[in-house]
Amino acid sequence: MVTNVSRPGATTVLVVEDEPAIAQAIVHRLSAEGWTVEAVGDGHAGVAAAARLQPDVVVLDVMLPGIDGLEVCRQIQAARPVPVLMLTARDDETDMLVGLGVGADDYMTKPFSMRELVARTKVLLRRTERAARAAELATVQQPDPPLVVGDVTIDSAQRRVQRAGNEVHLTPTEFDLLLTLASSPRTVLTRERLLADVWDWVDASGTRTVDSHIKALRRKLGPDLIRTVHGVGYAYEPAGDAPSDDDGGADDEQ
Repeated sequence: MVTNVSRPGATTVLVVEDEPAIAQAIVHRLSAEGWTVEAVGDGHAGVAAAARLQPDVVVLDVMLPGIDGLEVCRQIQAARPVPVLMLTARDDETDMLVGLGVGADDYMTKPFSMRELVARTKVLLRRTERAARAAELATVQQPDPPLVVGDVTIDSAQRRVQRAGNEVHLTPTEFDLLLTLASSPRTVLTRERLLADVWDWVDASGTRTVDSHIKALRRKLGPDLIRTVHGVGYAYEPAGDAPSDDDGGADDEQ
């Protein structure tokens, strides 16, 4: 186990990574942000540490001894929802989609830059803070009415989504992405615009993150709601609208 000095009231980050050199480097870099960081090296220890620390965010490797990162993510999220940034050694989109499907909010492929790791971790923390503030405001003022676009209802106050009356469970990132698209129906939003609005991330290297989250949304909501505009980005098409000629359907451009 690698850890830094605990700071009262500081943001707590749990790192679950079995390669000691990588774990140490992550702890060192995230500690420089003033956060309390603890690292463990196997899946069972990761689940136990999450229960003990109640971290604000988890940086989680997919390939772990004991139980793998996907099972760790499932168990952590079942006990207490927490933002998870998954690390994968393989640039395999299937692994990424499975990770998003078990509750991860974002992923990075090794090797990665520590600067980007810090930036993505900060984005997850800001999203959690915004959600908490929105929930607090909803208790003291009249919340905005749910957004209804076609047969999809998006309740920002409760962060709940329904399609045709059926509840659809989305991760916080998926929810924010859907809300951004649905707030401007039939309008094409570029990948760069979505990165900036949803992830607060302006580096074009992250556009594959957008593509993978779009695919995850299509798996949960159906392939007909989000249109691909090749070479540009995506548009939300309410159910019943006829797709345009440049509709990419469920086949995202990479």
